[in-house]
Amino acid sequence: MNDTLITVEGVSKKFCRSFKRSLWYGMQDLGRELRGHRHGGDGELRKDEFWAVKDANFQLKRGVCLGLIGPNGAGKTTLLRILNGLIKPDQGTIEIRGRLGALIALGAGFNPILTGRENLYVNASVLGFSRAEIDRQLDQIVAFSGIEDFIDTPVQNYSSGMTVRLGFAIAAHMQPDILLVDEVLAVGDEGFQVKCLNKIGELRKNGTAIILVSHSMHTISTYADSILLKTRDQATLYSDIGEGVKAYKNHFHNIEDDNIDKHCTGNEKIRILNVKIPTEYLNQGDDIKVEITYYAEVDVNNIEIDLAIRSTLESGTHFQANNKTYGNIINIKKGEGKIRVLIHSVRVNSAGSRLGLAIWENSRSELVFWWRFPVKFKPKVNSTGSTFYEVDFICI
Repeated sequence: MNDTLITVEGVSKKFCRSFKRSLWYGMQDLGRELRGHRHGGDGELRKDEFWAVKDANFQLKRGVCLGLIGPNGAGKTTLLRILNGLIKPDQGTIEIRGRLGALIALGAGFNPILTGRENLYVNASVLGFSRAEIDRQLDQIVAFSGIEDFIDTPVQNYSSGMTVRLGFAIAAHMQPDILLVDEVLAVGDEGFQVKCLNKIGELRKNGTAIILVSHSMHTISTYADSILLKTRDQATLYSDIGEGVKAYKNHFHNIEDDNIDKHCTGNEKIRILNVKIPTEYLNQGDDIKVEITYYAEVDVNNIEIDLAIRSTLESGTHFQANNKTYGNIINIKKGEGKIRVLIHSVRVNSAGSRLGLAIWENSRSELVFWWRFPVKFKPKVNSTGSTFYEVDFICI
């Protein structure tokens, strides 16, 4: 049995910015196809046209998760729609083996005047399941979605979160060989997001190939086996997750640049004004102090600070913690203030390490600050000692 479920070779898709021209070009392309010519022409761009996807190449094997990342408007959803057969590519070939389930757009495939139960049967039938097969899965799907009380209510009365719950439950429980999941999971509440990601992990173990679109690099780093970074100019495949995430971050700013504005623009509530970091060589057992100066437009409660240390001579993360690990609740008051993070007696036995720091709000849904910077240690102590550091998180 061939373990490769998706093969994409040289796939490209162009769109037209002008609606009237797009109608005319569509008629031209249809006429060319009727005469036996290739859809989309020979790759030339006509007036007002642009490439939404250009020369995408990758393979996806059974039980593998591909993280599809990139800035907004880079063509990620367009690529998923091509894979799902909703739109035709202008160039390239796609070979898909197995049953495909997709959750691409909020409410896609749902008839708003039908109930959730009726839409469930319609969607599953489109995927090729008989009524008897759907009946066997019905209770599981409804229970997973968590909308039992509303399953016989018209979908037009659902909230966006309820719609996502039902859509994901259908797509994930219909035993797909391939599952396409767009950023729509971000609409659900935190509890349901965790349930979905756990389900994705379960599907991978059972051999489902998954393409996961997300702007959360934590999610991508946790679940993806490889990364396809989609920009407006190209699609680049990374087998190394760290390199892929770094390339994504570098698309917005250079993490080695000390210009604070390039690293943390904050959001409408919090602006980062300055960051003081350890720049000198440190002895083993020294403390590391990071001081972040901010200005808050309003009070911001219950933020989360993530901290990690990676050693250049070790695999994986040497140490990781956040303020909630220590039972420390941090509330930011309106106006200018400072956050200090103090790591006591660092014992990384390495001449080079990298310290990572991130600040989140809204239950980790919004990243306010993200930075990685090198910390150099004098190789003085031969033993690494315990890595259970004490960390102080102080807001002043």
